[in-house]
Amino acid sequence: MLTAVRSRHEYEYAHIAVRRLSGTLGAEITGVDLARPMDAATFAEVLEAFHRHLVIVAPGQRIAPEQLVAFTERFGPVEGHPLGSRRGLEDHPQVMVLENRPGRLGPRNDFWHSDISYGETPPLGSVLYAVEVTEGRGDTMFCNMYAAYEGLSDGLKSMLDGMTALHSAEKLVQEVPNRLSVDVAPPAVEHPAVRTHPGTGRKALYVNPHYTIRFTGWTPEESRPLLDLLAVRATRPENVFRHHWRAGDVLMWDNRCVMHYAVRDYDDTMPRLMYRTTAAGDRPR
Repeated sequence: MLTAVRSRHEYEYAHIAVRRLSGTLGAEITGVDLARPMDAATFAEVLEAFHRHLVIVAPGQRIAPEQLVAFTERFGPVEGHPLGSRRGLEDHPQVMVLENRPGRLGPRNDFWHSDISYGETPPLGSVLYAVEVTEGRGDTMFCNMYAAYEGLSDGLKSMLDGMTALHSAEKLVQEVPNRLSVDVAPPAVEHPAVRTHPGTGRKALYVNPHYTIRFTGWTPEESRPLLDLLAVRATRPENVFRHHWRAGDVLMWDNRCVMHYAVRDYDDTMPRLMYRTTAAGDRPR
């Protein structure tokens, strides 16, 4: 079981170096080589940094797919996409391939969302390994959903604490039917609007503008103004970290308390190849 962070105060690392990348989330970790097995003491510090900063980046890595899988498995079982939205490597089908090349423009992801929130047990987190990038293009933005919740008024927090919302893959199925294994969205699932992180005990807002279709007992029309308000509050510039990709970056984000948005400012002449793995999570509570 993953160890919880005991304190939000400063922490002294003995095996890795951690450099904060923004005021709200994101940190670079150095002193780790993901091509080599990681001992328990070093992983404990990586996990500490992950819980504290929500997004961690290990730059300058040169790793094989099986090493990417092994790192991800330290957080939880590696799973593929439930709707088959990305192809996997032939020898490692759980490693999804995100590619942009001439004649093959990479799939869209330019909307704020939490991965697979429409699943019964959404992922714990995702890992991206940048094999090849066009620097200065295709950044990924992340926002802190702890801070999004904590910045709300006491009255709104009190109301949301007792609410649930429905999440659906309808938009995904409608927008990209040619790369999914299904042509009909699975039934919507119900999750708390505010979830408690199992590793830290902190509360995080858990709705997103792409997959959350309405609050339970509310109509979509009634739900939309509140969902829009929460999205605006969550994605304020001061609550966002924007990562500029470099080849060799390995980045992991905590899907339980982070939303992300992939900037689509490139065309098919700008090469991009990334490998992605996903660590399984628990049902939000």
